[in-house]
Amino acid sequence: MKNAVAIGVIGCGNISDAYFRSLPSFPDVRLAAASDLVMERAKAKAEQYGFRAMTTEELLNDPEIRLVINLTTPEFHTAVNKRILMAGKHAYTEKPFGLDREAGREVLALAASKGLRTGGAPDTFLGGAHQTCRRLVDAGAIGKVVAGTAFMQCHGHESWHPNPAFYYRRGGGPLFDMGPYYLTALVNLLGPVAEVAAFGGRAFDEREITAPAATEKSCKVEVDTHIAAVLRFASGALVNLAMSFDVWKHSLPCIELHGTAGSLSVPDPNCFGGEVRLFLPHLAEWAKLKLTHGYTDNMRGIGAADLARSLSGGVPARACGELAFHVLDVMCGISDSARTGAFVKVQSTCERPAPLPVGLRHGQLELEA
Repeated sequence: MKNAVAIGVIGCGNISDAYFRSLPSFPDVRLAAASDLVMERAKAKAEQYGFRAMTTEELLNDPEIRLVINLTTPEFHTAVNKRILMAGKHAYTEKPFGLDREAGREVLALAASKGLRTGGAPDTFLGGAHQTCRRLVDAGAIGKVVAGTAFMQCHGHESWHPNPAFYYRRGGGPLFDMGPYYLTALVNLLGPVAEVAAFGGRAFDEREITAPAATEKSCKVEVDTHIAAVLRFASGALVNLAMSFDVWKHSLPCIELHGTAGSLSVPDPNCFGGEVRLFLPHLAEWAKLKLTHGYTDNMRGIGAADLARSLSGGVPARACGELAFHVLDVMCGISDSARTGAFVKVQSTCERPAPLPVGLRHGQLELEA
């Protein structure tokens, strides 16, 4: 498209392929270039997907590029986001939005001072399954939501990830790695979180790395690898949240919401699709529902495309920086509570992101007027 927003990507690691595959689906954006500390990796991706390989300095100085996606590892998110904004470009970052509240606030303040926009992953809540759930909640299908559960239980990433050490450092662990998916999905459905209480622990001080392509045999554990929390939402809903890298196998649901009129089973928020089930008092069993929305494949990057759309449309981005910061604030509150044993009031808030309309064609984010 002639007026498509040119996008650059910093970081060509494991997650980048999903972005490189999905971004061409959206006519309002154009993937222009990517960089990486290992330039051979950027060049290989550029040849595979048909964009330019640049150094980070070249990418940030390119006047054509208006929006930059930050796919670096968590400890570099804040520093790279600041570089992007100082270069006069809008910034969209992989999760988490930062490692602490101060870092997140600095990024938001810098963007505001320069008249720029920020956004952040995860954008899986824009997938067809989660938008179907959002529509059901908004329509009152289960009445007023009063309670819920959210479970992410596995035994860590060292069995498949070639370099898993960062998952066990500050900014990692099940809470900061997987928590953004679950918390963002819940905020999309229920609105902002008001207060949290939590406990934390860890099963191992060191993890054996068994991934076939791994270069290291073990890594130190510096963060809690099991978190049990209760979230009180501003709406009044109470949700039990458990995030763990210490569970070998389980049969727990990803997310369930329970309201005054029924219950809703929400699929894995790490995915865009999945099975949506509804239980109402007159039913004998859960009813599997047909999805009302598309985007059920791996569409990571849809949030960045929506941020680009917001630049010309004068409308808020759905996966905006304020949402990503609120989720960061909630995670910091959970960590604080687990460390101190105190209830923690969440100081930030955010608007629920606007739902996607029903009937979009693939590549659309709004219905044509």
